[in-house]
Amino acid sequence: MHKYFSVERTQMSTTVFLAGATGAIGRQLVPLLIKAGYRVFGTTRLEERAGHLREVGVEPVVLDVFDSSAVETAFMRIKPEILIHQLTDLPKDLSPEAMVEGKVRNARVWNEGTGNLIRAAKKAGTRRAIAQSLAWLYAPGPVPHREEDLLGVVDPELRIVVEAASSLEHAVLDSPPIQGVVLRYGLLYGPGTSSEEPVGPCVVHVQAAANAAVLAIERGAPGVYNVVDDNTFASNERARRALGWNPAFRRREILSLGQHP
Repeated sequence: MHKYFSVERTQMSTTVFLAGATGAIGRQLVPLLIKAGYRVFGTTRLEERAGHLREVGVEPVVLDVFDSSAVETAFMRIKPEILIHQLTDLPKDLSPEAMVEGKVRNARVWNEGTGNLIRAAKKAGTRRAIAQSLAWLYAPGPVPHREEDLLGVVDPELRIVVEAASSLEHAVLDSPPIQGVVLRYGLLYGPGTSSEEPVGPCVVHVQAAANAAVLAIERGAPGVYNVVDDNTFASNERARRALGWNPAFRRREILSLGQHP
């Protein structure tokens, strides 16, 4: 028997609720999940994007994550075994001007939205929740940073980002009986992100980031994992060992599902 999942349970019988199915990582996750045989329910805020999801085998859920009643209704209808939370609300180009408001919007998603998702998941009997966080915001200290190190920054303008990430992590990790898994991503690069090439000391390709979420469905103990390219700032040893994750993973045939959830 698998440590967390019965070997009799097939992927075809496993239902995944993907929050943020048309976002940067969500667009990479969809084909990976479909290919692996999971039944995928994917959220979008816009009705006009539901058709794109249907075309690629996703059962669309048009949903406002801030509407707690609607979130609960969706979870009680679907009863997903797995929640994958990839919701963000950031400007595509991540320009400093746009990020002033983007950080505030995203903080609300990670605070209020995450709370609504986790509460609904608990009520619906979801067994495992996988959510994205950030690996490039570790507090100053010895490197490479490992998952037990604290998040924190010197720059006061990033404090709202750190606080939101910490809130998300606590909500996901401290909600028994849900098995919480937090994937701390490096700065994303690749298709559908703000940069085709890596920029910065702690990065990860968007396709490799998506693959880590798929692996975390059935591998690894609950907890935190750095999902980053090999670098000197943050160690990815735990994700490599426990999830069987490889930062060199790439999927060439990516489905286009629009730009934002």
